[in-house]
Amino acid sequence: MPGSARGAGGPAATAWALPLAVLLATLAAGFAFGLWATAWWALLAIGFVCVVLLAQELESRLALRWRGPFQRGLALGFPLSLLLIWELLAGAGILNPRWFPPPSQIAVALWELTVTFDRFNRSSLIGRPWLVPQVVSEQGWAGVQELVRESHVWATLSRVLGGFLIGALPGVLIGMVMGLNRTVRMMLDATMSAIYVLPKIAIFPILMLVFPNPFGEGPKIAVVAISAFFLVAISTMAGVQGIDKVYLEAGRNFGASRWQMFRHVILPGALPIVFSGLRLALGTALIVIVAVEFVRADRGVGFLIYYYWQVLVTPRMYAALVVVMALGVGLTALLQWVERRVMPWRRN
Repeated sequence: MPGSARGAGGPAATAWALPLAVLLATLAAGFAFGLWATAWWALLAIGFVCVVLLAQELESRLALRWRGPFQRGLALGFPLSLLLIWELLAGAGILNPRWFPPPSQIAVALWELTVTFDRFNRSSLIGRPWLVPQVVSEQGWAGVQELVRESHVWATLSRVLGGFLIGALPGVLIGMVMGLNRTVRMMLDATMSAIYVLPKIAIFPILMLVFPNPFGEGPKIAVVAISAFFLVAISTMAGVQGIDKVYLEAGRNFGASRWQMFRHVILPGALPIVFSGLRLALGTALIVIVAVEFVRADRGVGFLIYYYWQVLVTPRMYAALVVVMALGVGLTALLQWVERRVMPWRRN
């Protein structure tokens, strides 16, 4: 029987043996002929393919109750494996540690950024929250505000969240109107398409001319808001237009008013695409503000990246990049939490 042949070791043995043999042969050839120094990327690519085939075969043999933990283990194990490989390649000198410092050095640099106060820039990564009790007793809440203002993370977060909210709320409104009203859509669609393709960092100088304080927070928040607005508006319009006509006909047949149609049919039907647009807009907002902080800021995670690149302290530069990634993960998780609350029927 086919099942017994698989269990006895016919095709199953080949499925295991071939990728395992190729993996071992690749590792052996790399060490025996000194290929790691010149062709490490090719060896890693071959090893990755072999590991994928082995993982697929192992998952097919697991009971259903173990497949979920196995997949979560893959999701966690892969990035950890990448970090381990990076550490080994940098330690062996295959990767230049000056430009690609090992993860252990980046972790130390991240810790130093977190716990130290930069007296030259008068700033810190997270604002030294462990000093809050002492500062409150000595200086009151004004001292706490100074601690917050020295934080690079808070500077970036406040710009991202402020600009995202200012841009996303009218974006949802305009997108709904464009999706529901053909006349408005015809009037705005071409104009929005033309402005949307402009690189947002390119309009930052114009915004600096518009605001009374060109070096303040206004232009930075405004460029984030513009970036978020167009993504949210276009996604919302597409979500409204993509609602199945069957749902609209059902609402009309049941005698729903315009408000009832909007509340019970159009809005729930468009929300999945709206939140997809919000996720894209939030990621774009973080990308744009980091780029803006490269150009004009003395606080922010983007400023940290550019500053430590200028002084060639690459471990701290990479540590700041890790902070950006952590902010992206955290903000996305927050938005997903809001999405689950707004759309409880899609929690699963």
